[in-house]
Amino acid sequence: MEIKKIDDDFTVCKVKDYTLVNIEDEYCFIGKTDEENSLVCRTEQVPANVTEREDGWKAFRIQGVLDFSLIGILSKISTLLAENNIGIFVVSTYNTDYVLVKKEKFPMALQLLADAGYQVV
Repeated sequence: MEIKKIDDDFTVCKVKDYTLVNIEDEYCFIGKTDEENSLVCRTEQVPANVTEREDGWKAFRIQGVLDFSLIGILSKISTLLAENNIGIFVVSTYNTDYVLVKKEKFPMALQLLADAGYQVV
């Protein structure tokens, strides 16, 4: 399985509303519930109306379109990283999963994945 490293820095945040969010940016993940308006975006794209933020994330994605019938892909990756004290934040899209790791643990995470047989590109 191929892991695609993304070179950008990411921020996980809450926003007052989505009026200032650049939804045309290359990476923009929005989650709205009855309790919050969440946003994951490139750090350089954090809007001015942010109410809370957590900077310092890097990301990779599982390459290709993942069929909904596939089971355990994310579980294997998250278990490997958890066993090595690496926390993750995951965003899933229709096609695939994006895994965010704190910047200081990112090189170690990629190395662990490579050592486990994943092709990191």
